[in-house]
Amino acid sequence: MSGPDRDTGPRMTMIEHLTELRRRLIISFAAILVGAVIAWILYPQIIDLLLRPYCSTLDSSQDCKLYVRNPLEPFSVKLTVSGYGGIALAIPVLLYHLWRFVAPALYAREKRYALPFILGGVLLFALGAGLAYYTIPQALSFLSNMGGEDFTELFSPNDYLSFVIKMIVGFGIGFEFPLILIFLQLVGVLHYRSLSSRRQYALVGVVTLVAILTPSGDPFSLAILSIPMYLFYEASVGFGWLRERRRKPVPST
Repeated sequence: MSGPDRDTGPRMTMIEHLTELRRRLIISFAAILVGAVIAWILYPQIIDLLLRPYCSTLDSSQDCKLYVRNPLEPFSVKLTVSGYGGIALAIPVLLYHLWRFVAPALYAREKRYALPFILGGVLLFALGAGLAYYTIPQALSFLSNMGGEDFTELFSPNDYLSFVIKMIVGFGIGFEFPLILIFLQLVGVLHYRSLSSRRQYALVGVVTLVAILTPSGDPFSLAILSIPMYLFYEASVGFGWLRERRRKPVPST
């Protein structure tokens, strides 16, 4: 149903929508490729950064090294780090084209959220990644102590970096949670009243989702991501309530 501030431009056909989607996917893939090249060039600095959480858990007498068990492993690791680095660097472009693709379905006044949507998405992912980086030493210590004193850690690059990247990506995605809920409200899929009435299920859902997103499964990581995610849930409810109030017509006097 059209409204007074709905975009009144010509409607796109299904073929035009698919063509537009393909164009934006190609641009997004190109942005990821450019980001991957940059990450490939900066690979030594990125590896040093990713190793610091592990090094911080070792005594001064221990060497902070990863042990290669396969001749192809260093090349495989470099490809993996470059690929994920490319995605991370391309996030602003990905969010921009996601917004541009759905913008025709939004009201004119809702389109002004484009810049906050993009900047908010980048900032939230960065905050989540930073929180994961802070959590990794505690998660490593917890997991290492689970085996007892008879175990000595000899991590391979694939195993360690897979763990670190999953933690960073998991926390980054988790911090996009409010953005997803707000976006679904903007396009009319969700309503803040339905979110508000399901708070008790939301808490269980958040903890379950965090347990899936974090590979360590330790209580510290579970708590440190679950708490902000639930607060984000409440913030998205508050956003919907404020948006509903602003859309209501002011009664004439």
